[in-house]
This record gives sequence, structure tokens and C-alpha cells, in this order.
Amino acid sequence: MKKRNILTLAWMALFCIQAPTFASGLDATSTNTSAKPDSAQTFLKRKVAIARFSNETQAANSFLVDSSNNRIGKQAADILSARLADTNKFIMFERLDSDEVNSENILKGISDSGVSVDYLIVGSVSEFGRSAESTTGLFSQSKIQKAYTKVNVRLVDVTTGRIISSVEGAGEATTETKKTLGAGTSAAFDQSLTDKALSQAISQMISNLVENMTAKPWKSYFLSNEDGTFIISGGEAQGLSEGMELVVYQNGKQVKNPQTGGLISLPGKKIGKIQVLSTYGSDEFEQISFVDVVEGSISDDLSKYYLSDK
Repeated sequence: MKKRNILTLAWMALFCIQAPTFASGLDATSTNTSAKPDSAQTFLKRKVAIARFSNETQAANSFLVDSSNNRIGKQAADILSARLADTNKFIMFERLDSDEVNSENILKGISDSGVSVDYLIVGSVSEFGRSAESTTGLFSQSKIQKAYTKVNVRLVDVTTGRIISSVEGAGEATTETKKTLGAGTSAAFDQSLTDKALSQAISQMISNLVENMTAKPWKSYFLSNEDGTFIISGGEAQGLSEGMELVVYQNGKQVKNPQTGGLISLPGKKIGKIQVLSTYGSDEFEQISFVDVVEGSISDDLSKYYLSDK
């Protein structure tokens, strides 16, 4: 009997020790199940077009130009487009191969083609150089090849046609070959140095360019009202998703600035919110979203409003 009592007390002590841990485990499991994972902030993509990237250098070597005298300019445009696309913050439109160099003509061409973009990039390769230096010693010989380039980019706000920022980047690439007592590699012309220097110049300026283009709030517009369900421009390709809320603004009045003679759009007035119900469309050209008004009211004249993420 005494032995049984000792065993009973031992089991009770063991249960008391384990019970808090077990209860704590239940609480932790319950908390983890009910907790919502932190979702990354959704980024709404801006639409960008690279309209022109010219070669303004004085070099006329065959490796710099093609039949249109602009091989390096096209290469710079392709690299810049790829780098911006890699950030996953922009929808890139095909570069316009146009002979027009006037910003107004480029903007008009984009408007006539039906492509509505937020920013237009006009750039140029302003400097380019190659050099080769050989050093000969008693038993050795070395050759160093260098390529240097400088790129300038102007960012144009399509709604106003004004240049809102100018960014510059420079890059340099080198390669060296050595021979000792006749053994080693020969230094032929290295075409890849041109590509590397150009890529480095664009990489140097890409962060500033991205910062300038994402500083302005994202915008969308009402397209139609179908029995109380509104349709807006933009869809999944631009970052819109079911349940997302956007702010509705009434357009600010336009006034003429007597100092510059230009028209100024005053800040819009916040009048409500909408929530995305679903998106439709296969690509960024035709995607739309169906939304409901969850705060405020919208009149029949949809042209009076715009939507923003802020």
C-alpha cells in the first residue's frame, strides 16, 4: 500500500512538471495557426518606354556602329531595358526605332500608337574610349586593354512632357595578358570590354533611375460603370490583386502659372476608396480590373477621377 502511494505521488509530480510545457505547446500551436503571415508590400508597376538611345561619341570605329551608325546606342538601350525589367517594378515597352529626336514628336508618336506609359527614357552614350598599353621586360611582356564609357539618361514625365531628372553613369573594363620567356597568351582585340564597360555604366546609374521613377504615386483610371461594378485600367501584370484597396481622387483644377506660362494641375481631392474584385486580360495592354466602391460615392462622369495607391 505504501509502495502504491509513492508511485502515485511520483506520477502526479511528473504530470505537474510536464503539464505547463504541454499547455504552452498548445498555446503556441494555436497562436501559429491563427497568426497571419506577414505579406510583402505589393508594388504597383509603372509603364516605361525607352524612346531613343543615341551614340553621341566621336568614335567611328567599325565595332561601334552598324548601317544606321548606332550599334552602341541600341546595345545600351537593350541593357537598360533588361536591368529595369529585372527589378520587377516596371512594365517595359519595346523601344521605338524612330528618327525623331524631338521629345514632343516622340510623345505624340506614343500617344497615337495607343500606348499609355508613365515615363519615357531618352538616353545617349556621351563618351567612349579604348586604349592598349604594352610593357616589355627582360624576360616578360604584358599588354593591358581598357574600355571606358559614359552614359546619360533623361527621364520624361509623359503627362507633362517635361524632363524630371537626368542621371549619369560611367564604367570601365580592363583585361591583361602576359608572356614570360615566350610562354603565355597573346592579346588579341577584346570586343567584350566594350560590352562590360557599357554594362557597368548602366549599372552605376540604375538605382537612381529606379528611385526617381518610383517616387511618383502609381495611377489608374475608371473605364466604365457596369450596373454598379466599376471597371478600371490595369490588372495582374501591374500588381493589382483581389482584395487590394485603392484611393479615389477627384482631379484637381488646372491653373495657369503666370511665371512660366504653363498649366499646373493642383493636387486632387480624396473622395473615397475602391476594392479590387477580380482582374481580367492576358497582358498589360488589355488588362482591366473589376472593383467595388467601399467608401465615398462616384458620379456618372468618370473622367473626373483617378486612382492611386497612396
